[in-house]
This record gives sequence, C-alpha cells and structure tokens, in this order.
Amino acid sequence: MTVVPTITLNNGVEIPQLGFGVFQIPPEQTKDATLTALEVGYRHIDTAEMYGNEREVGEAVRASGIDRDQIFVTSKLNNGFHAYDDALAAFDETLKTLDLGYLDLFLVHWPLPGVGDYVETWKAMEKMYESGRVKAIGVSNFQPHHLRRIHGETSVTPAVNQVEIHPYLANEEVRAFDTEHGIATEAWSPIAQGKVLEDPVLVRIAEAHGRTPAQVTLRWHLQRGDIVFPKSVTRSRVEENFDVFSFELSADDMTDITGLDRGERTGPDPDAFNYIPD
Repeated sequence: MTVVPTITLNNGVEIPQLGFGVFQIPPEQTKDATLTALEVGYRHIDTAEMYGNEREVGEAVRASGIDRDQIFVTSKLNNGFHAYDDALAAFDETLKTLDLGYLDLFLVHWPLPGVGDYVETWKAMEKMYESGRVKAIGVSNFQPHHLRRIHGETSVTPAVNQVEIHPYLANEEVRAFDTEHGIATEAWSPIAQGKVLEDPVLVRIAEAHGRTPAQVTLRWHLQRGDIVFPKSVTRSRVEENFDVFSFELSADDMTDITGLDRGERTGPDPDAFNYIPD
C-alpha cells in the first residue's frame, strides 16, 4: 500500500499530507464514501459540524477495522458557536457525534469578523486542547491579520490554517505567513470545484506525464508542501486522486501551474463572510 507522507505540526503531531474530504457529501452517502477512501488507503478524513455528516464519518472509521490511532480525523467548529461556552459545548457535541474517543484536529471554521470576537473563540479552543481530547487545534479561512491577533493575544499558535487554494488562487500571502509562524497550510477546493481541469496548461502537463489534470493539480499542492484532501463519491476517482505519489512535477511545471494564479475564489471572502446557519 502507498505510504502517504506526513507533515509534523508545530506541537509534534504527525498529519498525513493527503486526506479525504467529505464536504458536500450527503450524510446518506458519507459512510460508504469514507469506507471506500479508507479501503483505497487514505488515513486522513476531513469533516465539519457544518457539513452535517460527522456521525457517518465516525461510523465509517469504527466499521473500517483499522485501529483508531491510524486514522487522522479533523472536524470544525460551526459558525453559530463562537461564544466561549458555546464553543466548548459544540466541541463536546462533536466528540459525542463522531464517537471516536478523541479528535486529532479541531478547527475554527471561519473567523466571522463581523459577528464576534474570534480571539475569545480561540481561547475556548485552547481550553479544548488543554483537556487532551483533541491532539491539535487550528483555524480555517483565517487571513494574516486575523492570525496576527491570535498570535499576539493568546498563548497557543494554531497548528493548521485551512484555506482555499488551487491554481487559480495560489494564496501565497497566507501561505507565507503560515510558514513564517510555523503553521501548516491545508488547501480546500484544491481543484477549484473542477474549474481548473480544462485549463490548457494543466492539460498539457498532464499529457506529458501520462496523468489527469486532477492528479497534476494535487501533485502541485503536495510538492508545494500543502496538506490537501480531495473528495469524491466515485471509487475510480477516489483511487485516481490517491495515485499521486509515483510521479513528480518539474520545476518548470510547478512554475507554470503557480503562474495560473489570478486571485479567483470559488468560495466566500473570509473578510466578508459572516454566515451563521439556522
């Protein structure tokens, strides 16, 4: 079986660099999709309270027959629970819903700058971390100015910052800040919801390597040092996305792909997004 490389987080925890995401997978399909990913070889599953499929992820992990300590599970704090006590209660609920004993990583899903004080939210995250029920804590969709406040006003540096990254949004400023402060960068929407797959540059590079544009894009992420977790409910695509370790992009390939950056988001702007679900 392919051994997925790991990245050592700033607290010493090892995280697999390639994972399986369950965003937008309906709950009724999540258990089977996650089991398929685990059968293929993935050992890193990324879910969130907001996705509504934590329970099914937990069911899949328990049904897989794989030792719990061999599977890295991430979830995220929902937007309606940023108040200190609410965040602690939401974390308790996530642990209960997943029913896996502990979490490997828990993230603040969005900074919500117009809603509340994400620094207080982060202090609740620190309390969760101190409890020993989560091995690492981090953030998602945080910009450098959000991270500066966290860094200046709290005691635990986020282990991870999960942000939108793909060839059309290289997000270099965030990645540079993360690197400078010892924060690992995770890439969500790694193929821009499919928008990049017909790009002539990616098609050309894929043909040269005998690979698909999706595989080339995921390989670009991995060689940049980002943690990435594509998602699919189709077994052949799950397998294709996992088969990205037997080839390497050249320096020119990497430069050409990074050069596609045009600052184009597929998701919300973290400085403007303040959505709280009903």
